[in-house]
Amino acid sequence: MGAEAKNLEAISRAIDQHNANCPFPASEVRMNPFELERLGWEQIRGLPIVGDPALGSGRFRIVCSRDSDQGELEELEVVGTPIEVGTPEAN
Repeated sequence: MGAEAKNLEAISRAIDQHNANCPFPASEVRMNPFELERLGWEQIRGLPIVGDPALGSGRFRIVCSRDSDQGELEELEVVGTPIEVGTPEAN
C-alpha cells in the first residue's frame, strides 16, 4: 500500500472515530501545508482539508464542528485494522 493510500485510510478512520464518539460531527481536516500540496487533496469524505503550518509533516488533526468556531482543535490518533476505501464508479 502506498503512502497516499495509508494517509487516506488513517484520516478516514480518525473521522469515523470522532463521529462515533462525539455528538458533533467532524468539520474539517488540518494537515501540514507541505503534505497538503504533496497529496493534492482539497477534501476527504466531503470535509475540507486545511493547511496548518503548526502541524508537523505526517500529522493531521480532525476538527470538531463544536470547536471550529472557537479555535480549539481535537487531535485524534488512531490505531486499527485497515479498511478498504473505494471510489464511486462512473455511469
